[in-house]
Amino acid sequence: MQGMMKQMQKMQKDMVKAQEALNEKQFTGAATNDLVTVTFTGDRKMVDMSIQEAVVDPDDVEMLQDLVMLAVNDALAQIEKETEATMGKYTKGLPGF
Repeated sequence: MQGMMKQMQKMQKDMVKAQEALNEKQFTGAATNDLVTVTFTGDRKMVDMSIQEAVVDPDDVEMLQDLVMLAVNDALAQIEKETEATMGKYTKGLPGF
């Protein structure tokens, strides 16, 4: 029983370290031809956004909005994939995960 407790404590420490490393990692999402790029940390905080001047058209704001959404969704999808790859080994088979 004591061995199992030590194993669980080690797994918990490993999980915290993995989550911290994931949170520090940066993910860059991009829209068509990198017209809009955004960078998030693994804990889903945006740290940078770049918009190419060519897409700033006051008569077509919708296109810019679409490009921003594409870039954000791309970055968030990358984070989700990395989170599953990193943290999935700890959460597989646990209720609610």
